[in-house]
Amino acid sequence: MFAVGGDDRAARNVGVPVDRVKILLFIGTALSATLFAVIQVLEAGSADTLRGTQKEFQAIIAAVIGGCLLTGGYGSAIGAMFGALIFGTVEMGIFYTGIDTDWFQVFLGSMLLIAVLVNNYVRRKATEAR
Repeated sequence: MFAVGGDDRAARNVGVPVDRVKILLFIGTALSATLFAVIQVLEAGSADTLRGTQKEFQAIIAAVIGGCLLTGGYGSAIGAMFGALIFGTVEMGIFYTGIDTDWFQVFLGSMLLIAVLVNNYVRRKATEAR
Protein backbone atom coordinates (compact mmCIF):
# COMPACT_ATOMS: atom_id res chain seq x y z
CA MET A 1 0.00 0.00 0.00
CA PHE A 2 2.77 2.41 0.88
CA ALA A 3 4.64 1.58 -2.32
CA VAL A 4 1.70 2.68 -4.48
CA GLY A 5 1.55 6.02 -2.71
CA GLY A 6 0.11 9.05 -4.43
CA ASP A 7 2.03 8.83 -7.71
CA ASP A 8 0.93 5.88 -9.83
CA ARG A 9 3.46 6.53 -12.57
CA ALA A 10 6.43 6.58 -10.19
CA ALA A 11 5.26 3.37 -8.52
CA ARG A 12 4.87 1.65 -11.89
CA ASN A 13 8.37 2.77 -12.92
CA VAL A 14 9.78 1.07 -9.83
CA GLY A 15 7.91 -2.14 -10.63
CA VAL A 16 4.95 -2.02 -8.26
CA PRO A 17 1.79 -3.61 -9.73
CA VAL A 18 -0.38 -0.58 -8.96
CA ASP A 19 -3.62 -1.82 -10.53
CA ARG A 20 -3.42 -5.19 -8.78
CA VAL A 21 -2.71 -3.57 -5.42
CA LYS A 22 -5.62 -1.13 -5.75
CA ILE A 23 -8.05 -3.85 -6.84
CA LEU A 24 -7.01 -6.09 -3.94
CA LEU A 25 -7.45 -3.19 -1.51
CA PHE A 26 -10.95 -2.49 -2.82
CA ILE A 27 -11.81 -6.19 -2.54
CA GLY A 28 -10.44 -6.32 1.00
CA THR A 29 -12.43 -3.24 1.99
CA ALA A 30 -15.63 -4.70 0.52
CA LEU A 31 -15.08 -8.03 2.29
CA SER A 32 -14.42 -6.26 5.59
CA ALA A 33 -17.58 -4.16 5.24
CA THR A 34 -19.59 -7.28 4.37
CA LEU A 35 -18.24 -9.18 7.37
CA PHE A 36 -18.99 -6.25 9.66
CA ALA A 37 -22.53 -5.95 8.27
CA VAL A 38 -23.19 -9.66 8.80
CA ILE A 39 -21.92 -9.46 12.38
CA GLN A 40 -24.10 -6.40 13.06
CA VAL A 41 -27.20 -8.11 11.66
CA LEU A 42 -26.53 -11.25 13.69
CA GLU A 43 -25.99 -9.21 16.84
CA ALA A 44 -28.96 -6.85 16.45
CA GLY A 45 -31.32 -9.28 14.78
CA SER A 46 -32.18 -6.86 11.99
CA ALA A 47 -30.64 -4.43 9.54
CA ASP A 48 -30.85 -0.73 10.31
CA THR A 49 -29.94 1.82 7.66
CA LEU A 50 -29.14 4.45 10.28
CA ARG A 51 -26.64 2.32 12.20
CA GLY A 52 -23.29 4.07 12.28
CA THR A 53 -24.49 7.51 11.21
CA GLN A 54 -22.75 10.47 12.84
CA LYS A 55 -19.75 8.30 13.71
CA GLU A 56 -17.41 10.10 11.30
CA PHE A 57 -16.12 12.47 13.99
CA GLN A 58 -15.29 9.56 16.26
CA ALA A 59 -13.43 7.80 13.43
CA ILE A 60 -11.40 10.95 12.78
CA ILE A 61 -10.58 11.26 16.47
CA ALA A 62 -9.48 7.62 16.64
CA ALA A 63 -7.18 8.10 13.62
CA VAL A 64 -5.69 11.30 15.04
CA ILE A 65 -5.10 9.65 18.43
CA GLY A 66 -3.29 6.90 16.53
CA GLY A 67 -0.87 9.39 15.00
CA CYS A 68 -2.47 10.43 11.71
CA LEU A 69 -2.23 14.13 10.95
CA LEU A 70 -5.31 16.05 9.88
CA THR A 71 -3.23 17.68 7.15
CA GLY A 72 -2.27 14.28 5.74
CA GLY A 73 1.06 12.75 4.86
CA TYR A 74 1.75 11.11 8.22
CA GLY A 75 0.21 8.13 9.94
CA SER A 76 -0.40 4.44 9.48
CA ALA A 77 -3.17 1.89 9.64
CA ILE A 78 -1.56 0.29 12.70
CA GLY A 79 -1.56 3.65 14.48
CA ALA A 80 -5.21 4.19 13.60
CA MET A 81 -6.00 0.74 14.99
CA PHE A 82 -4.27 1.57 18.28
CA GLY A 83 -6.09 4.91 18.34
CA ALA A 84 -9.41 3.11 17.93
CA LEU A 85 -8.48 0.72 20.76
CA ILE A 86 -7.59 3.63 23.04
CA PHE A 87 -10.79 5.43 22.04
CA GLY A 88 -12.95 2.38 22.74
CA THR A 89 -11.24 1.71 26.05
CA VAL A 90 -11.86 5.27 27.20
CA GLU A 91 -15.47 5.12 26.05
CA MET A 92 -16.13 1.93 27.99
CA GLY A 93 -14.15 3.22 30.97
CA ILE A 94 -16.29 6.34 31.24
CA PHE A 95 -19.43 4.20 31.08
CA TYR A 96 -18.27 1.77 33.76
CA THR A 97 -17.01 4.43 36.17
CA GLY A 98 -20.48 5.89 36.39
CA ILE A 99 -19.55 9.32 35.06
CA ASP A 100 -22.38 11.02 33.20
CA THR A 101 -22.05 9.91 29.58
CA ASP A 102 -22.77 13.43 28.34
CA TRP A 103 -19.24 14.33 29.46
CA PHE A 104 -17.90 11.85 26.92
CA GLN A 105 -18.33 14.40 24.12
CA VAL A 106 -16.32 16.95 26.12
CA PHE A 107 -13.66 14.33 26.69
CA LEU A 108 -13.65 13.53 22.95
CA GLY A 109 -12.97 17.16 22.10
CA SER A 110 -10.16 17.39 24.64
CA MET A 111 -8.62 14.13 23.37
CA LEU A 112 -8.70 15.50 19.82
CA LEU A 113 -7.13 18.78 20.90
CA ILE A 114 -4.33 17.05 22.81
CA ALA A 115 -3.70 14.61 19.94
CA VAL A 116 -3.50 17.44 17.39
CA LEU A 117 -1.11 19.42 19.58
CA VAL A 118 1.14 16.39 20.10
CA ASN A 119 1.04 15.52 16.39
CA ASN A 120 1.98 19.08 15.41
CA TYR A 121 4.85 19.04 17.89
CA VAL A 122 6.14 15.72 16.56
CA ARG A 123 5.79 16.87 12.95
CA ARG A 124 7.67 20.10 13.70
CA LYS A 125 10.49 18.17 15.38
CA ALA A 126 10.64 15.68 12.50
CA THR A 127 10.89 18.41 9.87
CA GLU A 128 13.55 20.28 11.87
CA ALA A 129 15.66 17.11 12.03
CA ARG A 130 15.86 16.90 8.24
